[in-house]
Amino acid sequence: MKTRITDRIDTRITPAEFQQAMARYAAAGLRGLEINKAIEAEVNEVLERYEHELQCAAYTKSTAYDTIKHYCTTNKNALFTKRRSIGTPSGIAGFRLGTPRLKTVKGTNWTNILTQLKEKLPTYIRTVEEPAKDMLLADRHKETVALVLREMGVEVVQDELFYVETKQAA
Repeated sequence: MKTRITDRIDTRITPAEFQQAMARYAAAGLRGLEINKAIEAEVNEVLERYEHELQCAAYTKSTAYDTIKHYCTTNKNALFTKRRSIGTPSGIAGFRLGTPRLKTVKGTNWTNILTQLKEKLPTYIRTVEEPAKDMLLADRHKETVALVLREMGVEVVQDELFYVETKQAA
């Protein structure tokens, strides 16, 4: 069940009500921590109970996968003449084509290819121009940068965020 919390603006809150709200907020936070610890403890208990069985199942699955892959790879020409997969009552095994990618052949590298692309296929060269916002923020206090930013209509803003921190019980 989801609980919706909405901000309520009431100008008639007294200091005593503020203190009570802080106490309720802290108590609810501590109760949430207690519940999460209890959940975590129960989950860990269940994980420990099934850990050995999960490891055995993972090992069995891994060795069976290796056997299946070896069989299919060894008999690829005989098994996969018409289709790229074979079916059994327990499942399907086969080969899929991966996502197409570009790979350099031996003796070439991407720097040489880029040079050649500039001459032969210039439309396939990507150039990205964008503001270096991180550098502008880092240098915002420099007089020359600050002046130009103002001229261009850029301002540095920092939002003020509200927070509540509770004191943790020891």
